[in-house]
Amino acid sequence: MIRRPTSHTLLRNVTAGSAWGVLPLKNPEHAKTRLAAALTSEERRKLFRAMAEDVLAALSGAEGLEGTVVVTRDAWAQALAEEYRAAVLEEPANRGQSPAVGDAAAALAAAGAGAALALPGDVPLVSPAEIDRVLAAHGPAPSVTLAPAGDGRGTNCVASSPPDAIPFHFGHDSFRPHRAEARALGIEARIVTGLPGIALDVDKPEDLRMLLAQGGACRALAWLNGTDIPARLAAARDAANTTHGGVGAAARNAAN
Repeated sequence: MIRRPTSHTLLRNVTAGSAWGVLPLKNPEHAKTRLAAALTSEERRKLFRAMAEDVLAALSGAEGLEGTVVVTRDAWAQALAEEYRAAVLEEPANRGQSPAVGDAAAALAAAGAGAALALPGDVPLVSPAEIDRVLAAHGPAPSVTLAPAGDGRGTNCVASSPPDAIPFHFGHDSFRPHRAEARALGIEARIVTGLPGIALDVDKPEDLRMLLAQGGACRALAWLNGTDIPARLAAARDAANTTHGGVGAAARNAAN
C-alpha cells in the first residue's frame, strides 16, 4: 500500500514521464550490524537515523525529481517520510534492498513515472547536486545509469527508465550484475563517477573513519562529532597498528 499525507501529491497523481527517487529503509534496530565491533546497538540506531535523513533530504532537494518513495515497514521511517512529504510504500517484512527497490519501481511504473533513481540510506554525504548529475547523464528510455561505490564493486545509485527496466541486485558486488542486466536488454548502462558523496557508503568501521576524514555538512557527521566515537575509532586503529608493528618486529628479529 502506498500512502501520502498530502492529497495534492499522492503517488497516483504522478506526472507522466517524471523521475522519482526511491529510498529503502529497514528497521533501525536491525541496521548496520557490521558496525557492531565499533558501535553499540543504540549508537548504530542513531547513526542509521541520521544517515537516512541526510539521504532523504538530498533526494527532496534534487531539482530533477518530482518526488521520493520511501520503502519501509518502520514507524519512525514513515514519520520521517511524511515530514519530507515523501510517499510511503509499506512492506510486510524486511526483505532486503533489492526487493524493496523493485517494488517501488513497479509501483512507479504503474503510476506512469518515467524514471526511478534509487539510493541506499547509508550515503550521508550525498547532495542534491550529485543526484541531479546522475539524472543529467541519464538518457531516454530504455536507459540505465549507474554510480558505483568507492570500491568499484557495489552500486550506490541506479537510475532506470522505465522505472522497472531491470531487476535490481544491490549488495557488495552489485555493479557488474546491474551492468549485465542492462546489456541483456540491449542497453549499455551509462556510468557516472566523481561523486564522492554517493561513493561513500557507511558499512564498516573503516567507512566511519573515511567519513570523518572526508568531512562535510551532514547530520551523521554532526552526530558522530558530538560523541566519543571518533576518539574510540582512532584508539582502535592505533592499537591495531601497534600490534601489527610488534608482530613485524618480532618476525624480523627471529629471521636474524
